[in-house]
Amino acid sequence: MTDFTQRLAIAYSKRKQISANRYSLLNPATLYMAQGREKGVLRILKDKCAVNLSGKLILDVGCGSGGGLLDFVRYGANPKNLYGIDLLPERVKSAEQKLPYSNIYQGDAASGLPWPDSRFDIATQLTVFTSILEMDVKQALAKEIIRVLKPKGFLLWYDFHFDNPSNKDVKGVKKAEIEQLFPRCVVSLERITLAPPLSRLIAPYSTICCALLEKMKFLNTHYIGYIQKP
Repeated sequence: MTDFTQRLAIAYSKRKQISANRYSLLNPATLYMAQGREKGVLRILKDKCAVNLSGKLILDVGCGSGGGLLDFVRYGANPKNLYGIDLLPERVKSAEQKLPYSNIYQGDAASGLPWPDSRFDIATQLTVFTSILEMDVKQALAKEIIRVLKPKGFLLWYDFHFDNPSNKDVKGVKKAEIEQLFPRCVVSLERITLAPPLSRLIAPYSTICCALLEKMKFLNTHYIGYIQKP
């Protein structure tokens, strides 16, 4: 096990200990943030793919337990056209159980994705790059993602642009760094997601207040958008 893999396994083990409550959709703040992200994802997919995903080959990098791929099934993608890869075997096993007709792999995506050049129409990464602290690993992963995308294919991006002072296992990725990681690509991003501490404080009482605060972009902690291959 590499140092990076070991560090990531420990970080996710810590997160799993608090996930039952904090990351449950029964938690009002988690639900509010998840719905905001989903609206952004659907807006991008509508703009880039019209309304039909059934023929699209889609890769989720860092697919975890398969939640993001299950969303694509709901959006109309063919499960047989869905692919996922994750470092951690227990998460891969969970994804395989949820998506028996999809293509789930265990491995280090930065060391090389097991697919040929120009294979996928869409790739996604949801809070993966902020979990990578090593710049050379981020560069290798970005290069691999672009390699397997078709010309004019795109990476759907959702991730922190702020550091989390209470979590040293993550590091925010700002727009300038994203543009550096994906040279010659079209990068389109916007700030969304009210800072989680504020959402956790306010959402149980008023999601309307959360929505109003979210309009103040400086309070938002994530980028959502797409990175399109030339």
